[in-house]
Amino acid sequence: MKRIIVIILIVTGIQKSVAQSDKVLVTNTLMDYIEGTSNGEPDRIKRAFHKDLHLYSIANDSLRSLSGQKYIGYFKKGQKHDRIGKIVSIDIVNDAAMAKVEIDFPSKKRLYTDFMMLLKVNGKWKIIHKSYTFIKY
Repeated sequence: MKRIIVIILIVTGIQKSVAQSDKVLVTNTLMDYIEGTSNGEPDRIKRAFHKDLHLYSIANDSLRSLSGQKYIGYFKKGQKHDRIGKIVSIDIVNDAAMAKVEIDFPSKKRLYTDFMMLLKVNGKWKIIHKSYTFIKY
């Protein structure tokens, strides 16, 4: 009976450790996006995004789609932007994750909310989808 309890504790500890390390890795991916877009670091943004990522929003009551590659092109190396980002939540199940990120633009008085879908591709967490909206304040 003691062996069974020890095995259960070991397996539970391993699962918890994997989950914690995945949360750290997802957080790192999201920070590459947040800091890369704020600090003009297109390579960090590329590292965060899957090559097939698309961004989606609503404009004039219509769906707007933008490729991740085109979005990355908006950011020039070393060109800082008035963006303050924070991770609001992360939910991970196996090799899929969902995150909510807020990006504040004080100079524009806009608060963007990004809903990110991430997948673990070849052992690396990548943002595969971004839907976003904003409110004016």
